[in-house]
Amino acid sequence: MTHDHDLVLRPTEAQTAAALAPPPGRTGGDLVVETLRGLGATTVFGLPGQHALALFDAVGRSDLRLVGLRVENNAGFAADAYGRMTGEATPLLLSTGPGALTALPALMEAAAASAPVLAIASQVPTAGLGGGRRGHLHELRDQAASFRDVVKSVHVARTPSQIPTAVAQAWESALTAPHGPVWVEIPEDVLRAETVIPQVTGVDATPHELAPRPELTALAAHWLENAARPVIIAGGGVVRADAAGKLRQLAERLDAPVVTTFGGKGAFPWTHPLSLQSWLEDRHMTDFLEDADVLLVVGSGLGELSSNYHTFFPGGRVVQIEADLGKLESNHAALGIHADARLALQALLETVAERRDPDAPARVAAVLAEIAERLATQDVALERSLLASVRAALPARSPSFWDMTVLSYWAWSAFDARHPNTMHSAQGAGGLGYAFPAALGACVAEPGTPVLAVSGDGGAMYSIAELATARQHDLDVTWLIVDDGGYGILREYGCATGTDLTRPDFAALAASFGIPSTTTTPESLTADLKKALTTPGPSVVVLPATLKMFAPTHLP
Repeated sequence: MTHDHDLVLRPTEAQTAAALAPPPGRTGGDLVVETLRGLGATTVFGLPGQHALALFDAVGRSDLRLVGLRVENNAGFAADAYGRMTGEATPLLLSTGPGALTALPALMEAAAASAPVLAIASQVPTAGLGGGRRGHLHELRDQAASFRDVVKSVHVARTPSQIPTAVAQAWESALTAPHGPVWVEIPEDVLRAETVIPQVTGVDATPHELAPRPELTALAAHWLENAARPVIIAGGGVVRADAAGKLRQLAERLDAPVVTTFGGKGAFPWTHPLSLQSWLEDRHMTDFLEDADVLLVVGSGLGELSSNYHTFFPGGRVVQIEADLGKLESNHAALGIHADARLALQALLETVAERRDPDAPARVAAVLAEIAERLATQDVALERSLLASVRAALPARSPSFWDMTVLSYWAWSAFDARHPNTMHSAQGAGGLGYAFPAALGACVAEPGTPVLAVSGDGGAMYSIAELATARQHDLDVTWLIVDDGGYGILREYGCATGTDLTRPDFAALAASFGIPSTTTTPESLTADLKKALTTPGPSVVVLPATLKMFAPTHLP
């Protein structure tokens, strides 16, 4: 006998198929977008091209925010800054060939600065792959090869079913310490093809933690607590790991002076009694660091700029904490600890005993006084006053982005960033045109927060097109352009060939985009910047001035 409650109504095969069938019209591009949304992406940067149209169409069908810039390289800089500000992997959507290759300098900067950019590019149709010369538009023999030596990892999808895995693996790679840009490549026909794959819902891409080995941190702690003159060099890895608080705890427990690299600006309070600030391009600082009997280097490879152009040679023991394995002992022999800065500093805090040195603040003050005395003998009052004016105008929590220009070179050493992750520059790879598009990315990451970009007139010309982007998205950016009619920093290197430039009327040019602008003076810079920074939307401030660098101490 059958009872009603024993009946099980099973769906027919046709009903099951209908329930599982994807909505009509979904393509490989939708698989990319669904995977990104499943991983937590909310914003993408880029600009469309013929082979990538199916990807951009899919973005248009989604709730992802597309921030379209005018040049691929600038889109890469914007994605880089968004990743630095949020700590999230940031999708950068590119088309094949010229579009992709145009973004190479931005990806190089992201690699140097460990910014988690997820570059997703189209490729020629599958039939054109494999090195044959079929004459497809934008065809390259091996497009991924152009990026393999720049990015952290390369991921290729050749069929629709490979797309979710390739994107998820790239996402995980970008966010595993050391962070960095990654490359995903998908042929045009795969992006366009309709798919029977169900909607992507379950995506797992958990970054791996990079913890230190305990025997190494135990030995480092022993050296530090028994040191006579310990010093800490804090690099960009401290900022990226959000480890500034732990750095300060350790420095105060050890009474150890701290100097930040140019990439580590803001990792340690500028006015702290133990702060050596950032004067790495000074022989007095180099001598002080060489005199340390134990030097703890956190999140830095001690490269060219962090070593006073390789004139720094440690005189004592070196402990180097670095997430990038290739940077361990790459410049100096050390007790190398391959680890994320935050996890390694936490391990040291759990191990190291307190060490007291009441003379440490006086030694810090003495070396800073020596640097000040050296600068006082040079005619650099204008440059120092301009930095003070920028600092006075810029809110403490506002991010600033600096191009490769004379005022930026000063800022590396002399600008108080006030807080971690608020000062960024292109000093990783050293390319021009970084500041303004990067500032746009920061505006998207932190809406409602005024953002400052600082460029020279030469670097500004790389980014003029993005005034349209700033206006289109009504981004709260102020662009300070120091106009000296040329490549001023190259003149400082003694080059007189090709360094003088004909430039536009920047104020009038900004006005043509509907962006308010003003031409300022050193005396009115603070007031004009404050006004621009507190006025919603984009602004341009032009400062006609010829600046010079402080005298170098690394030359014979």
